[in-house]
Amino acid sequence: MSENEAVGSGGGLIPVTEGEFAGWSTWNSDAFEQRAGPFYERRDEDGDYVSAFRAEERHMNGAGFMHGGCLMTFADSALFTIATDALAESHGVTMHLAGDFLDPARVGQLIEARGEVVRAGGKTIYVVGKITADGTPVLSFNGIIRKITRRD
Repeated sequence: MSENEAVGSGGGLIPVTEGEFAGWSTWNSDAFEQRAGPFYERRDEDGDYVSAFRAEERHMNGAGFMHGGCLMTFADSALFTIATDALAESHGVTMHLAGDFLDPARVGQLIEARGEVVRAGGKTIYVVGKITADGTPVLSFNGIIRKITRRD
């Protein structure tokens, strides 16, 4: 299971002020996501959340395409971005994550994830999403988040 914090919870979401992702935010408190990505997020003009990163050589497998583990790591991160409002400042863990690989992603492409919460109630949030590379679908995914009470 992976743990993420809700956007806006004060847990390390910082605005990006320079470069390609100026106007986005990133989690400085999640060392793994910073090494894997870094991944960025923002609310788009329609009010929906979007996550993104730029594909680099280090994200590729031996065949020169984005490693499936990188895409699934990004999908796991995107689950929590998509579910920001449903999390309502709570913490959560990934209970389930599944993905279907649709097409390869390549170096230099803009990788984006969008989706929706299909059901949320009590402690369980169901999310579906799609990851694209320069607009071409490369992974469809679904996941379940379980809200948790953080113990210090």
